[in-house]
Formats: sequence, C-alpha cells, structure tokens
Amino acid sequence: MQLSIRHETVYRYTAPLTYTIQQLRLSPRTETHQRILSWQIFTPGHRHEFSDAYGNLSQMLTITGVHDEVRIVATGTVDIAALDRGRLAADGGLSPLVFTVPTRLATADERINEFANRHLKPGARSSDLLALAEAIRACVTYRSGSTAVTTTASDALSLGHGVCQDHAHLFLACCHVHGIPARYVSGYIDPGGTAHAESHAWVDAWVDEVDFSGWVSIDVTHAKFAGDSHCRLAVGRDYESAAPVRGVRTGGGTESLGVRVAVDQVA
Repeated sequence: MQLSIRHETVYRYTAPLTYTIQQLRLSPRTETHQRILSWQIFTPGHRHEFSDAYGNLSQMLTITGVHDEVRIVATGTVDIAALDRGRLAADGGLSPLVFTVPTRLATADERINEFANRHLKPGARSSDLLALAEAIRACVTYRSGSTAVTTTASDALSLGHGVCQDHAHLFLACCHVHGIPARYVSGYIDPGGTAHAESHAWVDAWVDEVDFSGWVSIDVTHAKFAGDSHCRLAVGRDYESAAPVRGVRTGGGTESLGVRVAVDQVA
C-alpha cells in the first residue's frame, strides 16, 4: 500500500523567543517492508541529520534570533508491504534486552503487576500478546484528547481511558513484568473508517516461536497485528525516546501547539 502523508506542527508563542532547539524524528524508517518514495521536511533555522541510539533517522533543529512561531512540515509518500502476522524481517541491530528496561512512562506498579500476571505469562506467543492487547483495549477505552504525553501507564490504567500512546505504554509495562522485550513505535496509520487519529503509536514485542524468532508488531489500540496501513517513524523505550518532535526554548511566554496530520491511500 502507498500512503501519502502530510504532518504539520505549529508552535506559537505569546512573547518572542531567542532560541529554539528541537529533535525531529519525522523521517520514516527504512525497513524491509517499508520504502520511502518521496519525503521532505520544511522548517526554519538549521537542521543537522544523524542516526539516534535506536537507529532512527533524526534531525536536530536549531533556530536563533527573535521568532514567535515555529512551523514544521513533513510530507511525502511511503510504500508499505503487508506483514505476515506482524513479523518484522530485521532485528534493528540492537539486543532485544535493551527493551526490557522500565521507564518513567512504562513502569509497572502493583496494579499493573496484577494485570500483567492475569493477562500474560512469560514466554508469550504472538496470540498471547494479541490477547493482552484485547485486555488493555477493554480496560482503557480509547478517548481522544483525554490524556497528555506525560501520562504514565499506571495513570491510564487507573483512569480507564486514554489514547494510543497510553495503550502502548501499558503494554510495555506488562511485558516488563515478565521480562519480554518490547519497544514503542511512533508513526502514522491510514485510519480507514475509524475515528482514530492518523498520528499513531503501537508496539513491537519479541517472540521466540517454533517457526520465528524476532519482533512482532502489534497495534494495541486496534488489538491486531500492524500491517501495510502502518508507517513507522521511530522506535524507542517509550514516547519520550521515539517522539516525532521534542525540544526546549528560551523565552516565548505561553506556548500553544497545533498539529494536523493527513494520511491517504495513493490510488
């Protein structure tokens, strides 16, 4: 499937800034099943391109001088092949054990430990991981705008509602309970007829099965394997290490953020 994607992020400020620095993870990953046909990023300031610790193509954006707005636009077309039961052909170059470490957003407390022990066992197979996704979806109802990027897995389970990143963080925390490697994925999805946002987050989990050993990509929000409607931007231990845009500034007063994402199938 070919997806045409446009992602616009606009920061506006009530007072002038003198300095902005942002780390951008806005270039789709090069994967065996994912090929970039065209991709451009438009920003003010200066950008330095590099590969981060998780192999994500990243850019460091710096803007100096007085400004009161930062507009970032990423746009292009990506060709994505279907996956066999979510199985990824490459391991990403890092030991999967890197992704067994709890983080601030995906740490298991007593409630998550109990939830994980009820819905998952060590050495889980792909079908068990899908069952965990179903359990998470049943306990944490999808509600757009109901949480923030700082919401933890524990917060989401207590609230009983959240968005895709909350589903992903809770899934990661449950996997950590049983020592199952699992990583956060940021990207885009062709939402089809659903009301879910086109900017999306899901997970990869490591399985050792009779006919396959490696990463399996699971869309927790939809409780299904990720496939040709999912465009992968970045992987990390949680949102903070895979966020499309993160940064700091000097000055600016109060900040307002506007994000618009459009994902369409190319006929």
